Amino acid sequence: MADVAELCAVLKKEQALLTRELEQLEAQMQSNSEGREGSPFGKREEGATETFELEKSLALERKLRTTLAEVNRALAKCEAGTYGICDACGKPIEPARLEALPQAGLCLSCKASQAKDGRGKLAR
Repeated sequence: MADVAELCAVLKKEQALLTRELEQLEAQMQSNSEGREGSPFGKREEGATETFELEKSLALERKLRTTLAEVNRALAKCEAGTYGICDACGKPIEPARLEALPQAGLCLSCKASQAKDGRGKLAR
């Protein structure tokens, strides 16, 4: 089983990877938008494909940013000495959960409560 220092090192690597992926995606989206010539309302098929690709890129960007924010929050907890403590109940997060998802901020019980609530917030 990994200890806190090892998990924090994994989080730092993940942070670097996510940052690189975001930069590459942003550069790709920028070059795609600059590469368009003429009216964006050309042939319908091309427009639909461009729209679909843009939606996919935006969804990927949103997912990367969300994951990066979770990783950054976990790294801040590493620095504060509170890594591995549930944000909701204050109890230790299960080691197996942290190994599977190092950026987890909630223990399984609180995460299950959050999922049951359905709004993404803990029911209290």
